Amino acid sequence: MTPIAHIIDDDPAVRDALQWLLSSRGVLSKSWVSGEDFLAAATSDVFGCCLLDVRMPGMSGIELFDRLRLIDCPIPVIFLTGHGDVPMAVKALKDGAFDFIEKPYDDNALVDKVVAAFAHDQRRSDRAESLNQVRQRLALLTQREIEVMQQILAGKLNKMIADDLGIAMRTVEVHRSHIFEKMQVRSAVELSQLLATLPDTTQT
Repeated sequence: MTPIAHIIDDDPAVRDALQWLLSSRGVLSKSWVSGEDFLAAATSDVFGCCLLDVRMPGMSGIELFDRLRLIDCPIPVIFLTGHGDVPMAVKALKDGAFDFIEKPYDDNALVDKVVAAFAHDQRRSDRAESLNQVRQRLALLTQREIEVMQQILAGKLNKMIADDLGIAMRTVEVHRSHIFEKMQVRSAVELSQLLATLPDTTQT
């Protein structure tokens, strides 16, 4: 997926200047005349970053940022701020914005921040994909395999698991083999480390 810098500003001269600047460094961009227009097109899988003016008629940059968080759109947001907007931008940083740039901005510094935001979003996307793959593997397990896996994660040996679940030790060994195969791990330690990446408790 190719990252795009979404320029959201009501001033066409600003939008054009930013698009020219970004293209001079080989950065793809798309411009939007309002927060409402971008929000109508935004999805949870939009990729890249937003260059967002704080003050716009209609929906302000801060309001758009809040709406994006409400719909779980994780795209990094870089605010473009005038001097009087800095306190608002600082608060937005505390609320999860990626960065802010005060006008007039240094061209190279702005593009560098966009590139850094792209890298940040790539890492986020990679983590999300990795977690999705773990959940997909978990979904392959049968209910009995989940029960055995919970016992494995508790550090119990095959004989103890067999006794606890009332099944033959050979059956436990078969389940263990299937669990490792489906989860694509080679040991209980790897299994534990893999499931530790999940931010919730779906594995138990």
